[in-house]
Amino acid sequence: MLDDLTLREVFHIRVSLLGAISFITISIVALIVLLSVLIVYTPLRNILPGYSASLRQQLIQESARVDSLQADLTLQRQYLDVIKQLTAGDIQSDSVQSLDSMQRVERAQILEQQRNEVTESFKEQYELKERDRLLLFDVPSRTVQQLYRPVRGAIMQSAKPDEHRYSIVVRTPKNENVLAIMRGHIVLIERAEDNTFTIIIQHTPYMTIYRHVARPLKTQGALVEAGDAVGQMDGQLDLEMEIWNAGEFVNPEEAIVW
Repeated sequence: MLDDLTLREVFHIRVSLLGAISFITISIVALIVLLSVLIVYTPLRNILPGYSASLRQQLIQESARVDSLQADLTLQRQYLDVIKQLTAGDIQSDSVQSLDSMQRVERAQILEQQRNEVTESFKEQYELKERDRLLLFDVPSRTVQQLYRPVRGAIMQSAKPDEHRYSIVVRTPKNENVLAIMRGHIVLIERAEDNTFTIIIQHTPYMTIYRHVARPLKTQGALVEAGDAVGQMDGQLDLEMEIWNAGEFVNPEEAIVW
């Protein structure tokens, strides 16, 4: 650049191919950086494809949050109105039943109904289980007697009166209760040498004898009903049982269904 009056050089620029390329490159990079900053940090990004979907989802979430806040505010306003009415005496507090108490009442009713159903089911199962413990048979006096099965278990040895062996041997589970076959009085509870007990029950007209009972559950002289537990087995020794009718031997295998 020259001065028109003096023709002296005022300013000069040396342009080369490398300098032109560098200037263009720097300009392009600066323009890209400027556009990126505008897209990232300004609302201009919403006009670009791909950003409208995320904006729509955000708007839906914010709308749902506003609706939830409005519902909470409505409930809180209603609660405050009730409190104001209670404070002013327009509503008696005893006439208001809270939602929690109503839920407790409904829950108690449901539990009571379920308990009744479970109780009825248990009673039916118990009656079916205990039905086979009864036996009806004729005795010499032609009266009908009801005998309970004294224990659950397997008969390991039968009675043989010809060999003067009048008891049967029954192997029972552990902690199995020994039951009275009918109504009667316990006339004897005696400890044996093996630390087990012999229990004798006088019925009318029968008498039952139980040997090798681990623990007696009744006291001597006690009145027992049919099916009452009089003793308990420990599962180590087998139960020996005899039945007598007015001094005559009665075979327990024939008199009772095992």
